[in-house]
Amino acid sequence: MPIIAICGKSNVGKSSLINMLANRKKLARTSVTPGRTRLVNYFDFGSFILADLPGYGFAKVSKQEKLEWGKIMEQFFQETKVAHCISLVDVRHNPTADDVDMINYFHTYAFPFTVVATKCDKLGKSKIKPQLKVIANYLTLTEGDIIGVSSENGYGKDNLLNKLEHIITVFNEQNLDNENKTDDE
Repeated sequence: MPIIAICGKSNVGKSSLINMLANRKKLARTSVTPGRTRLVNYFDFGSFILADLPGYGFAKVSKQEKLEWGKIMEQFFQETKVAHCISLVDVRHNPTADDVDMINYFHTYAFPFTVVATKCDKLGKSKIKPQLKVIANYLTLTEGDIIGVSSENGYGKDNLLNKLEHIITVFNEQNLDNENKTDDE
């Protein structure tokens, strides 16, 4: 099964997004306190595994703890065959320096990724698309590279599910091609 990693700064809505995708309110534990996810948590969705990574950026923990999280993430990306990364940003704000670093990391190491802008329910409907464009420009991406979602009202959920379906299809096709190449040898 493909492993899809979810990353983003602390309190961006990773756990809420997981709960929305699972149609469950308390599968992934949410908190108003940043930095609650301290290890990689895996969720089996049947056709894919979702890996919830510790948040980066602001969290009320020691510098040592933040360094440990960085090591956990680095080790995860080195040792795990990740099919796709979903990088979360808060739609209400421009991406942080840490968000930009994460996107640059994906570019540098050629990880396929999609940016998901969370908390779209916090903006008026007419302000979402213009803000997604601002975020895309800020990250030097196209508007098609960003999906706006809200775990509160389900905005964008179908778009994200379609993206996940595409990721799974591509992964399965690549694995089938690899199996066929091995059989032919």
